[in-house]
Amino acid sequence: MPLFRARDHAFGDGAKGLAAGAGAYLLWGVLPLYMVALAPAGALEIVAHRVLWSALFCLLLLAVTRTMPQLLRVLRNRRVLGTLAVAAVLIAANWTTYVHAVSTQHAADAALGYFINPIVTALLAVLVLRERLAPAQWVALGLTGVAVVVIAVGYGRVPWIALALAFSFGLYGLIKNRVGGEVPALPGLTTETLVLAPLALVYLVVLAATGAGVFGGPGDVVGPFWYALLLVAAGPVTAVPLLLFASAARRLPLATMGSLQYIAPIMQLGVAVLVFHEPMPLARWIGFGLVWVALAIITLDGVRRLRHVPAPAAVGEAGEA
Repeated sequence: MPLFRARDHAFGDGAKGLAAGAGAYLLWGVLPLYMVALAPAGALEIVAHRVLWSALFCLLLLAVTRTMPQLLRVLRNRRVLGTLAVAAVLIAANWTTYVHAVSTQHAADAALGYFINPIVTALLAVLVLRERLAPAQWVALGLTGVAVVVIAVGYGRVPWIALALAFSFGLYGLIKNRVGGEVPALPGLTTETLVLAPLALVYLVVLAATGAGVFGGPGDVVGPFWYALLLVAAGPVTAVPLLLFASAARRLPLATMGSLQYIAPIMQLGVAVLVFHEPMPLARWIGFGLVWVALAIITLDGVRRLRHVPAPAAVGEAGEA
């Protein structure tokens, strides 16, 4: 009987993880539409609001869940605090690049960045962690390099937005991996936003003092109150998908998370082409196609290698109730 309860519990955990993961990537998939609604503000101002309201939202969640001591332990640990400060700088760079991309009609480049992110992560594992890649991963890296060259030659410029997004988020992931076992998701995100919050607050105060800020301003469509509310909502809009992602990562196998991660860039590309009507010349389609082939190769290789990993013992077999 305990074995059946354990299996039911595992199934429930998997279903919750799948829902959380899908929710995170679906929210990230429609993020370009939200960023366009904030268009009267510049990229740095939007990021400053994301940082400030995310910090306040996370602090509220910590207070409600009575987990504030977890944050205090992180803040007292200089090594972890320093590592998260570097992560904060990288995620701020990622956010700024992304907002700039959407506001300048380069959402397709942003989608490309998140398509190639898993491949860039493999490259960083070689360069930073000195890991050895499987032959299939080297093929995927080669195809991605060719894709970048094709897009650069055919489209007339290097897709720096895609590369900046992929490398900033890849480095962010590597740094977070170093402290992932020590810091839960909510205190970690709170720390990162608190590190950035003073700069964000000073920037917004300067904008308000000089009359250059848009907080409480007229907005393009919705009016001053609703536009200010949209800026405040940047907090939960930023934090909720990250927390859902963290929840899913604890419950789902790596292969499942790897499959879900393509939901967001597919949706973002759809928004760029079908809603924003961004140009997609032949060279760009060829570049995307090469990246998709590379992703298929590393995904299939990952599934193949996971099949050779011994399955963990069932809960009942391990003697747990």
